[in-house]
Amino acid sequence: MSKKNKRMIEQAAAISGQSLSDFAVTSLVRAAQEKINEETATILSNRDRDIFLKMLESDARPNEALRAAAKRYRDRRA
Repeated sequence: MSKKNKRMIEQAAAISGQSLSDFAVTSLVRAAQEKINEETATILSNRDRDIFLKMLESDARPNEALRAAAKRYRDRRA
C-alpha cells in the first residue's frame, strides 16, 4: 500500500474515532454488504412494481408454464 493511501486511511480512522483495525473491518463489512445488495437486489420500475403487486393480490392460479418453471427450479436446488 502506498504511504499516501495509508496516511489517508489512518486519517479517516482517526476522524471516525476508531482504531485502524476497527475502521478497516467496518469499511470492509460496509463494502461487502453493498456488493451483496448490488448483486441480489432486484430494482423494479414503477410499472413493473405495479404489475408485480397486482399479481400478488390476484386470485389467479399458476398456469402450466409457471408450474413447469417452478418444478425446474426445485429440481435444480435438489
